[in-house]
Amino acid sequence: MKVVIITGSAHKNGTTAYLTEQFIKGAQEAGHEIFRFDAAFKDVHPCIACEKCHGSSPVCTFKDDMRELNPHLLEADVIALVSPIYYYDINAQLKAVIDRFYANDALLHDNKKAVLMLTMADDTMESADGAIASFKGMTNFLGWDIAGTVVGVNCMTLDMLKKTNYPEQAYKLGKSL
Repeated sequence: MKVVIITGSAHKNGTTAYLTEQFIKGAQEAGHEIFRFDAAFKDVHPCIACEKCHGSSPVCTFKDDMRELNPHLLEADVIALVSPIYYYDINAQLKAVIDRFYANDALLHDNKKAVLMLTMADDTMESADGAIASFKGMTNFLGWDIAGTVVGVNCMTLDMLKKTNYPEQAYKLGKSL
């Protein structure tokens, strides 16, 4: 399978980066092809709903790094979204990419699996409720099957994360695709 992983964090060695690495390790061991897109290090303009992508010559107004992601996104069997929880939701870098799915909306429906992996400092699931609700709504709208989620609570630092079983969950999720 072709797996696209879209991360949001600007921390190259942070908690979500580590979960991503473990997920990739499992997915590669299972023989899957991986494409990783680290949104925080890319030039992705927020969607402005100008509708140019749905006009007579469907192309996005913005000539940014979504041009790198889009072919992989369309070919993917699995889309994995990975984000820290900053303020009760996924971070802005990942959200900008998801909003730009709009340009490919008709082509993204059905026949995909989705994964959500989150980390946060809070020790309750309440802080992740917004991200999880958005993910479930999006996957329902697109007709994607949810392959799994990993939500790392009380994981403000990499050391805190490594003392949990969340990295193992991410590895097993990647391997199980």
